[in-house]
Formats: sequence, C-alpha cells, structure tokens
Amino acid sequence: MNMSIQYPLNSKSRHLTPEEIQQFGAKVDAIRREVMDSLGEKDAAYIYKIRNFVRYSEITSRGMLMFAGWIPPVWLAGTTLLGISKIVENMELGHNVMHGQFDWLNDPSLNGENYDWDTISTGDDWKYTHNYVHHTYTNIVGKDHDVGYGLLRVSESQKWEPRFLFNIPLAIQLMVFFEWYVGVQNLHLEDVLVYKTKTWKQVWQDAAKLRLKVRRQVLKDYIFFPLIAGPNALPVFAGNAVANIIRSLWASAVIFNGHFTEDAETFEPDNTENESRAEWYLRQIRGSSNFSGTEGLHILSGNLSHQIEHHLFPDMPANRYAEVAPKIKALCAEYGIHYNEASFMQQFASVWVRLAKCSLPEGSLQKVKAGRWKEAFTLLKNRFSNEHNL
Repeated sequence: MNMSIQYPLNSKSRHLTPEEIQQFGAKVDAIRREVMDSLGEKDAAYIYKIRNFVRYSEITSRGMLMFAGWIPPVWLAGTTLLGISKIVENMELGHNVMHGQFDWLNDPSLNGENYDWDTISTGDDWKYTHNYVHHTYTNIVGKDHDVGYGLLRVSESQKWEPRFLFNIPLAIQLMVFFEWYVGVQNLHLEDVLVYKTKTWKQVWQDAAKLRLKVRRQVLKDYIFFPLIAGPNALPVFAGNAVANIIRSLWASAVIFNGHFTEDAETFEPDNTENESRAEWYLRQIRGSSNFSGTEGLHILSGNLSHQIEHHLFPDMPANRYAEVAPKIKALCAEYGIHYNEASFMQQFASVWVRLAKCSLPEGSLQKVKAGRWKEAFTLLKNRFSNEHNL
C-alpha cells in the first residue's frame, strides 16, 4: 500500500504511522456504519418537515410581498422570510438531497438524481463540480476548483498573481453574487478572462443547460411574480432581488467558514494520487472547519456547520451530523488530529485574515511583520513587474 499523505510544516495534526492511519480509518468506518444502519422514520420525518417549511415559508413570504409589499415593515418581513426560505431550500434541502442523502426513501421528489434547486446553478453542473470534483479532490490545489473558485488566492500553494492584491474586495464581490458564481463555476471563466486558454465560443457551447436554468430563474423571480403582483410589481421585484442576495451572502459565509479558515489545510496534487480511504478521511478532516451554534444555525447552514462530518460522510443525512460530531472529535483527540472548530464569528474572522495574507506574494508578509516596509514594497513591485512581463 502506498502511504502518500504528507503534512504541511504548519499542520497542527500529528504524523501518523501507516498502521495508525488504517486503524483510524476503520474506526471512522464503524461510526458511519452505525448511523447508516439506523436510518428510519425519524430521518424521513425530519426532511419532510424541512420541505414543508420551505414550501409554506415561500408561499407566505411571496403573499406578503404581493399583497402588502408596499408597506415597509411588511416588505422587510416578507423579504427576510423569503431569503430564509431560499437559504433552507438551498442548504438543508437541495444541497443534502442532491448528495443522495435521502435516496433510501425511494421518494422521487427527494431523489438526488431528480432534484433541481431554486438557484442559478443547474443540478447536473453542481453535482459534477461539488459532489464529484470537490468531494473527491478536497482542497487539492489545481484539482479542486473550490480552492478560490478561480477568483481568490486562499493557499500559498497557488501561484501569486497581481490580481490577488484585490483578494478582499474580490471575496466581497463573490459573496454578494455567490449564486451566479456557483452557477458559472463549471465554465471556468478565468480560463477566458485571465489565462486565455479558452474561447467565448467554447463557453457559449458549454453553457447550453445553464442558459435554460438562468432563463427559468430570472423569469420566475423578476418577471412572473412581479407581473402577477400588478401594482405591487416593484416591491415584489425588489424583495426577490434582496432575498437572493441574502441567500448568497449567507451561503458564501457558510462555505468560507467550512473551507477557508486559517487552520484549514490545502494539499499538493502529488501528495494524494494513491491515497487510501483512511488517508482520504484524514484529508477531509484536515481541510475542513466546523463552527458551533444553535440548532437554528445548524439548519440554516444545511448542517454544514459540521463541515468535517459532511466531508467524511457526504451521503449521510445531515441531521445526523450533530450526533456524529462528538465521536469524530474524540477520535481525532485520540490520534492527535487537529479538529478545527470554533464559533461562527471566530471562523469568519480567520477567513479574512487568511485572505489578507494570501493577497501578498511569498516573503512580503514576513517583511511586513518585521517592520521592513521598504523591502516588502520592493519585493511586491518586482513580483508585479515580473508577472506583467510574463
């Protein structure tokens, strides 16, 4: 067996022997089996309860906007409720159903192959970029497109480019328009705009299914519902637009907290080519971050507040992650594996620290910390000139 896993110098996890790695993996497998063998009515009732909330909250919020959206407090309440409805539909319903977490129910409406969510991204595109690419090559630079989404530098293993000086404003833009960025992620627009390895003609051809989904979403939120609202068309239009932004801001914050915190590790492609299942488990833990909170916060995050457990068990019903998390945490403590967990705000703050650090080329941050500002500026200027000449 080729034990290929390697640890960054700044890793907080202990180096395990090949025997320990396999023991660790076997214990993770046992935790998974215990839960998957016990799935039943409680889990079914949970997901149907979530689906009912999504349906009735959408009906209620759209009714508020259509019939009384011209009243500011009603508009605000309706828009907020619609934003929450869209969040829960995307995070706790769509995301988890499309992972196949409820295929065992044999309910076509909750089957991962059939479900398509209320967002710009097509189900097929998302299942490829997320279920396959991201969950297979988690945090491997150059293979996992979620490492920066082609827009940000979130790892020192990513080659620095002058555009990364704008890491912070680019991240804010990504958050505001997250729905759209996820929608076009599979098109790899950076290959057209930055690297010139792809043409717009290729993008247009690749975007055939996406164009249909965009048309459907735009017609629904920005034409159909405003039109049937009659004189309340403008409040409905504005409410839908703001609700979509609320959803984007929250979803991106949850994703950032799960992957871009300071302690979330990234990996080199050649470190993981021949990894075993047990090594894959270790990479998922080391590359993911959890945040603590209330039951409501867990539901709003699609239980991705338990990002570590989700990456270990992507097809396990997410409502079970809360009971699994203490067992995984204890197992990590037993083997000296860092279990990255903190409050929502602590993790979110660490994301921006990481983004700030990664906005600068290698070596310049150390010079800034040492107060050698002139040297840092010279290094930055030289790197910028070299990149421009290339």
